[in-house]
Amino acid sequence: MTNPAIASTPVQRLLSLDVLRGITMAFMIMVNNNGGRGSWGFMNHAAWNGLTPTDLVFPTFVFVVGASVAFAFEARLARGATRAELAWHTAKRAGILFLLGIVVNGFPFFELDHLRIYGVLQRIAVCYLVVGLFYLWDKRVWTKVAALVVALVGYWVLLRWVPVPGAGTPGRDLPFLDPDLNLVAWLDRHLMPGHLYENWTTHNLRDPEGLLSDIPAVGTALLGLLTGLWLRGQRAVKAKTLGLAAGCVALLASGYLWSVWFPLNKKLWTSSYVLVAAGWSLVVLTLAYWVVEQWGWGKGRSKGLVYPWLVFGSNAITAYMFSELLPGALGSIHFTAGGRRTDVLAWLFTHIFAHIPDPGWAAFAYSATFTAVCFLPVWFLYRKKIFVKV
Repeated sequence: MTNPAIASTPVQRLLSLDVLRGITMAFMIMVNNNGGRGSWGFMNHAAWNGLTPTDLVFPTFVFVVGASVAFAFEARLARGATRAELAWHTAKRAGILFLLGIVVNGFPFFELDHLRIYGVLQRIAVCYLVVGLFYLWDKRVWTKVAALVVALVGYWVLLRWVPVPGAGTPGRDLPFLDPDLNLVAWLDRHLMPGHLYENWTTHNLRDPEGLLSDIPAVGTALLGLLTGLWLRGQRAVKAKTLGLAAGCVALLASGYLWSVWFPLNKKLWTSSYVLVAAGWSLVVLTLAYWVVEQWGWGKGRSKGLVYPWLVFGSNAITAYMFSELLPGALGSIHFTAGGRRTDVLAWLFTHIFAHIPDPGWAAFAYSATFTAVCFLPVWFLYRKKIFVKV
């Protein structure tokens, strides 16, 4: 007789992973539209070294992308797709994600002279492509672990021991992880002059999603893939939950220990940051897996307990695109009010949210309201059972 506590199929959809994706997307929209300078510290990225909850959002989404590969690819293979067909689908999807990222960066005016090439969706595309093709080529766990070690240790060696041209060796001739003089920023300045995120906002000329830091970002996706492979295994639900919890402890302990020598840094996506961010991602996934898969939240009458996260998670890219394009559209509508030139977003904040006495709560109210507005289109799609696939 089959044990009901053990998953009956390795390709079934994992509801708790959808919940994690939805939580991540909702928080991503909030922190990307955090209400400005009055927002609380945890709603902003760390200035350089260090970590805030906001710094955990993007790597969690990359982690989920990796975990989803194990389920989505096996489901397509089970339906009869060949590996060659799936490889082409993976490359095409990555290309579309990359192009959507360019649209986000350029909208609404598309100033080509300074159009940013790197970006959030672009990094997701690279990680998805590399990890997806790697999984199709070789499904063994040990090769993923080996690739993870090579990526994280290799990246540390590059940043710590390879001299920055014209500046010297980090830790000897210049400070280790100097904001301006590091190998990541140097390479980006030579590959994409005039097209980096911070070109026109500071004089630092660097990009938080630069080319070289894609290496450890792939490590984040590999950790997600390894988690997906663990959850796909034929084990009891309780055993899977305990395994996830053990992974949390191992990743957080090793990451914080490594950060003593290789500081946590989101903009450089340092190897210690990869481990710590994945550890916190696993914390949330473990809780979601526990309450959804063990307690049954999200099924039957208890579905309402996780409903908002399922809505966001089911059309995550649609929610992200809407949340990124809406501010550009509203911010480009200028008019005169009270003798001053303003735009729709500034007018709304000034006439509604700025009346809240505390700046932190005013910013939070704006952020939460904006996220609620972004919820509406994906809620409509979810109600109509429309799931937009890239």
